Amino acid sequence: MKILFVSLGCDKNRVESEYMLGLLAEHGYEFTDDEEAAEAAVINTCCFINDAKQESIDTMIELSERRKKGQLKALIVAGCLAQRYKEEIQKEIPEVDDVIGTTAFDKIVQAIDGVVKENEKENFFDDLDKEAHCVHERVLTTGGNYSYLKIAEGCNKNCTYCIIPKVRGHYRSVPMEELVTEARDLASKGVQELIVVAQETTLYGTDLYGKKMLHELLKKLCEIEGFVWIRVMYLYPEEIYDELIEVMKNEPKICHYLDLPIQSGSDRILRKMGRRTNNKEIRELVAKLRESMPDIVLRTTLISGFPSETEEDQLQTKKLITDLKFDRLGVFTYSPEENTVAATMDEQVDEDVKEQRRDELMEAQSKIAFEAAKSMVGKKLKCVIEGRIPNDEPVYDDEGREIFTYVARTYKDCPDIDGFMFIENVPYDLLSGRFVDVLVTDSDEYDLIGELIDD
Repeated sequence: MKILFVSLGCDKNRVESEYMLGLLAEHGYEFTDDEEAAEAAVINTCCFINDAKQESIDTMIELSERRKKGQLKALIVAGCLAQRYKEEIQKEIPEVDDVIGTTAFDKIVQAIDGVVKENEKENFFDDLDKEAHCVHERVLTTGGNYSYLKIAEGCNKNCTYCIIPKVRGHYRSVPMEELVTEARDLASKGVQELIVVAQETTLYGTDLYGKKMLHELLKKLCEIEGFVWIRVMYLYPEEIYDELIEVMKNEPKICHYLDLPIQSGSDRILRKMGRRTNNKEIRELVAKLRESMPDIVLRTTLISGFPSETEEDQLQTKKLITDLKFDRLGVFTYSPEENTVAATMDEQVDEDVKEQRRDELMEAQSKIAFEAAKSMVGKKLKCVIEGRIPNDEPVYDDEGREIFTYVARTYKDCPDIDGFMFIENVPYDLLSGRFVDVLVTDSDEYDLIGELIDD
């Protein structure tokens, strides 16, 4: 049977999708991207913000029409939206056969077998605080050169705007020996860039070992042959500690790249968000990181239009951006999520004001990013090849060789999030996944342009 598998949301969701794909493949199921050829469908949903929620709902409605017409023998919905709205989904979309919660994705084979072979409908939900473990039978969906290692599940922060603890449970680390085994398996499959993820990576090990152990995990991952880059994502600023900084500084495989979600530059708004840091501490941390690793790339995210946010709060956030000059930055408009504290707060901000403030912050950041890209001209960077741009018409160099432009990434660029390096005038084939040295010759807004340093 051929299954259409739709994975929505974050990279942590993607890992669970790959686990489910692996379990299904092990039991003889095949996969297709063609809706017309699919005999069953699985949707791994997201509900973090309104846009993600709507995308999940639209996908369910679209595929439910095929189920209603008998073109699909089973329609399974998993993930965060399934966990949060299990009763509503089956009431409003009865064509959904089974709903699988966030901690029960290992029941995917049982779910599809039950519908297809036994014509039975059954929902699967486990304890939200179920122990976190690796499931090594993964089907990689990233092309194989890079992949994600999910080191923990859930979150204890309870930010007032976030629903994640209610759909993912408390913070649970995956045992270190399991992570090392899974990482070795990924390396054996050709993965060269390992991206370490969790809802929050900085607290890794506190529940299992009684102390922060991310630095120890990273040292073990660096010992694995095959990895060229190891990238760490989602580090809460207040939890970054000296041993972690030292390991990042001294281990050559670890990219000098950190994702620090700060959300606001206003101390008043940070308190209302339930965040555990402030403007002063953020500034001190950024200075410390840059002093330790002068070439570090810092990415952050912000929320515009949080309840009661004023123009003064906006100015404080804008000043933080212009002072600290983050290398990468994204801004989301505040999304009121039911069953969160922030959704019940007074002084909700109008949508048009949220969007205006988001645009102001992004305009300020774009100037910083464009200048940073220009400053890279003349420098040499290691890049990993992503693919080649086909020529509309053949282009040749002075020796009569056809030349191409290749798309690549530097250590500054996380897949699916950041920009690219465009390598021009390459007269021979470069395989995706190959690491090359490039001289930066120009920039185009966020992206860099360069030429291959021929070795």
